[in-house]
Amino acid sequence: MSKIDEVAELVEKGKSKKIEAAVQAALDDGCDPVEILNKGMIDAMGIVGEKFKNNEIFVPEMLVAAKAMKKGVEVLKPHLASDATGAMGKLIIATVAGDLHDIGKNLVAMMLESAGFEVIDLGVDVPADKIIAAVNENPDTKIVALSALLTTTMPAMRDTVSALSAQDFRKNIKIMVGGAPITEAFATEIGADGYSEDAASAATLAKSLVA
Repeated sequence: MSKIDEVAELVEKGKSKKIEAAVQAALDDGCDPVEILNKGMIDAMGIVGEKFKNNEIFVPEMLVAAKAMKKGVEVLKPHLASDATGAMGKLIIATVAGDLHDIGKNLVAMMLESAGFEVIDLGVDVPADKIIAAVNENPDTKIVALSALLTTTMPAMRDTVSALSAQDFRKNIKIMVGGAPITEAFATEIGADGYSEDAASAATLAKSLVA
C-alpha cells in the first residue's frame, strides 16, 4: 500500500491520532503535497460522503473523518502553496436569522473545506446585512451557503436570498441553500442557485456551481 493510500485509509476511518505521522511519512517519502491532499484526503472524504449518502455511515463517523482530515491538512499546510488548500475559492456559510442550529452547518462547512474551499463561517442567527457585509469584505467570494433548520426560519432564508439578489455582486456569486425543511422547489422559488439535502451532496453541489 502506498503512503498516500495509507493517509486515505486513515482519513476514511477517522484515525486522528495516526494521521499526522502518516502525512509526515508520505512527505518524507517524497510524495507530492498536492497529491497527498487530493488523493489522500479530498478523495477519501468523497468516499466518506458517498457512504454517508448511502446510509452506510452516519454523522459521528463523518465528523471523525473530517476531523482526521483537518489534522492531516495542518501537517501539509506549510508544504502547500497558500492557495492550494482553498483552491476552489472562497465560500461564506451561515445559518439564517432566528435559527440557532449549527451542527448541520458545521458538518457542511467541514465537507466544503474538505472539498477545497476556503470557508468563512459566520455562525448561527445571522442577519442578511451581516452576510452582505461579509461578501463586500471578501469580493472574491464565489458561493454563499445558507442553512435553515426550522420551518419558522424559512421566511428568513427567503428574505436573505432576496437581499443578496438585490446587490450588485449577485452576478458574481452563487447561492446554495439547505436544511431539514428546505426542498428543491423552495430553493427554486426563492431564487437560490442550488439546493442540497445533506452535507455530502453540498460539497458536490458547491464544486459544480463554481465549475
